[in-house]
Amino acid sequence: MKKTKEKKTAAAGRPSENLAKEICAILSSKKAEDIVMIDVEEKTTLCDYFVIASGHSATQVKSLCDNLEEKMSEKGVEPRRTEGTKEGRWGVLDYGDVIVHVFNDESRLFYHLERLWEEGSNITPYKD
Repeated sequence: MKKTKEKKTAAAGRPSENLAKEICAILSSKKAEDIVMIDVEEKTTLCDYFVIASGHSATQVKSLCDNLEEKMSEKGVEPRRTEGTKEGRWGVLDYGDVIVHVFNDESRLFYHLERLWEEGSNITPYKD
């Protein structure tokens, strides 16, 4: 059975958008840098949003990933899959309609995922 997505008005917001914003807030509370939300709903069936953030060191990347997983778990939301969260270079947490990428500074510059997915209007820098 094919998954259909119900379009909602901008005022109502989409559940995936709300989840992405919540994830951004959690990352920001632990001093993640350069946090962006990228709306990829029209570009892929993989998810609705990518959240991308940076940490300055391997230790900070691991801490950001661990804290995000813990805070989301407290809300009853578990990642479907995680990858690289213990190495501290590039952690990925898959929350279904939102996929989170937490990079160290060097890996973020090298992979530059924003460049691959942005169209200009679909990328939103997170501001506290």
